[in-house]
Amino acid sequence: MSAVSNGATSEFSDVGSNGLWPKVARIVGWTLSLTTLVYIINNYLNVWWEWPGAAALFHGDANSYVLSSIQNLMYLVCFVSILLFVFKSPSRTLRQDSENLRSIVNYIIRAAFWAVIFIGVVDAIISFLRVEDLLPSIVGDQMTSDLGRSHYRGPYVHFPLVILALIVAARTKTLGFQWLALLVVVAEMSIVVTRFVFSYEQAFQGDLVRFWYGALFLFASAYTLFEDGHVRVDVLYAGFSVKAKGIVNVFGCMVLGTSLCWVILIFGLWDKSSIVNSAILTYEVSQSGFGMYVKFWMAGFLAIFAVSMTIQFCSYMMESVADIRGEPGHREPPPTGGPA
Repeated sequence: MSAVSNGATSEFSDVGSNGLWPKVARIVGWTLSLTTLVYIINNYLNVWWEWPGAAALFHGDANSYVLSSIQNLMYLVCFVSILLFVFKSPSRTLRQDSENLRSIVNYIIRAAFWAVIFIGVVDAIISFLRVEDLLPSIVGDQMTSDLGRSHYRGPYVHFPLVILALIVAARTKTLGFQWLALLVVVAEMSIVVTRFVFSYEQAFQGDLVRFWYGALFLFASAYTLFEDGHVRVDVLYAGFSVKAKGIVNVFGCMVLGTSLCWVILIFGLWDKSSIVNSAILTYEVSQSGFGMYVKFWMAGFLAIFAVSMTIQFCSYMMESVADIRGEPGHREPPPTGGPA
């Protein structure tokens, strides 16, 4: 951590949000972040509970009008609450709000990491017992048949593990991807050992590696953004001043970053036939009957990536606006991060 120069901080001795631009940055950041979460909630209501959607306010029957009004009201309440929060807390700094958003992101990705660890281990064990025909002697023929259907394994095995992950994520501080990275290496090594030493390989082994590696790649992106660890292909940024870097980062976050995330959310979650929703609704699995039943979760990884990155971009934007204003508390990236 390093502070900006005294000359820069003296120009903005009031580091709260009394000025126009801090208020705008806070409103935009919180609105984009919370609207994304409301969009996910509405998508759940549309897909799983057959609600008409916010757009049905302008067409449909009376019942659709009522439900659609509730969904639109959620967005309105969200925006009004943000305005009240911003204007009633002028002493809050941009860096404080940035840290709050980062805490939300950390919980999301922490829960997601623990969920894929739990689901991966349990589903791999079930798949192994099925392929070796050991499951009937443990749980019986009927349960073996049920566990052979993704529509049973998803709701009754995976979803309880997701709830467990949410609880664990609330009780722990580690993000979990260090453990997941280690498990990816172990899973890949097990394939090498069993294939070349014991001449044994099953579909679930490769599924487990892809499942964990996909999660590691997509979920860790938000943390990597915070640490400034993404590769910057440029020859100018490294030599910019703190203020110039802040301007570049604000533009990148708002124009390039959040727009990409919302393209993923809109095309992936627009209706039941969209790529993410359709995979989860049908509990889509791979063609191998004795592989892991986690393909539908891998489609959901895209939504988690888009949500976590949207909120992280908003957090980064607020921090960058604070840098532009010369507020104290400027954070230097670690030596291993930064432009490359």
